[in-house]
Parts: sequence; structure tokens; C-alpha cells
Amino acid sequence: MAELERNLVGVGRYPALVVIDVNNAFTDPASPLGANADHVVEAIATLLAEFRRFGLPVFYTTVAYDNPAQARVFRAKLPALEYLRAGSEAVEIDPRIAPVEGEPVLVKHWPSGFFGTDLGQRLSDAGVDTAFVTGLTTSGCVRATAVDALSHDLRVIVPREAVGDRDALAHDANLHDIECKYGDVPTLEMAVALLARWAEAHGFK
Repeated sequence: MAELERNLVGVGRYPALVVIDVNNAFTDPASPLGANADHVVEAIATLLAEFRRFGLPVFYTTVAYDNPAQARVFRAKLPALEYLRAGSEAVEIDPRIAPVEGEPVLVKHWPSGFFGTDLGQRLSDAGVDTAFVTGLTTSGCVRATAVDALSHDLRVIVPREAVGDRDALAHDANLHDIECKYGDVPTLEMAVALLARWAEAHGFK
């Protein structure tokens, strides 16, 4: 079957950075959910510096459970999720990219950053029309968030180096699929350049 024609969506009038589940449980290789994600953390740190420089909104998510009724089927499918206990160090954002004042951390129970949270409303209230989606993991919560961002009529940009997965094949396949149907998948360098062009067009020096 031939691929569909597709366009680049680019950056709209007001972008936000969405950092999905870069918590200690996923970035500590000793964790049952963890892997070496140093390169992803470094890429997100680069984007954070740019978004903060221009005063643009940043939103984080983490996964945490404090009730057996939360996401029962998801937790039954992936027993390692039980490690994500609310209030534990495991669910705290990796300190290398810790949020600063005014950058909320939304707690979610399912893959998408939108499902069961007020992320969509927060983005709408801030006037955001473009979501730079980053974090872990590409084939799971990142992909789910990217699809839901599009479903909220947002432009979606997934910087390639700023997402990661335990499975390299799944990582590549999902980035390909996102690029085919849901958003743009630039390199980190290209993403920073896109943001710089947006800033220049909006009067930032």
C-alpha cells in the first residue's frame, strides 16, 4: 500500500514543551522500569533551556498510583507499574531536568498525558496550539500523548533525540508512524532551529 501524502505542520502561534514521564523509575537502570536514558535527558535539557529562555510554558507528567482501583487493567498487563508508588522517589522527575516554579507536574495513571488529566485544558487556557512532545517511552506514553495532542487539534512536534524506548525497533517504528500521520519528527538540532525561527518572528532577540 502506498504511503499517504503528508505535510510538515511546523510551529504555530504559541508552543509548549510537554515532558512525559522522565521520572527516576524510568531513568534509573536499576529500576524494574528503567533504562539508560541519559541521551534523552540531555536532549530535553537543551529544549528546556530554550523554552525557559523565551518564557514559554512547560508541562511535565509522571505516573503514580495510590489506589488499587487506578488503571487496573494497565497494571495487570504490566506488573512493573506497581513500582510507581505515589510519594516515592521513583515517581519524582529526574533531578537533571527538574521543574522550576510555575512548571506543573501532572500525575497520570494511563499512557496518554491527556487521559484523566487536565493537560488539554491547561494548554488551551495558555493559548497553546503546538506541543513539543518529549520523554519516555516512544512506543508507549509518548506515542499516546502525541496522538491525543493531535486529537486536541494541536500541532505535534516530537524531537527525535528527546524521546527514548527500551526497544530500538519499537522506537524507530513509532517515530516513523508519528511522522507519517500525527506530527513532525525533526532532529533535536532542527527542533531548536524551529523554535529560534518562531522566537525571531515574535520579536525575541
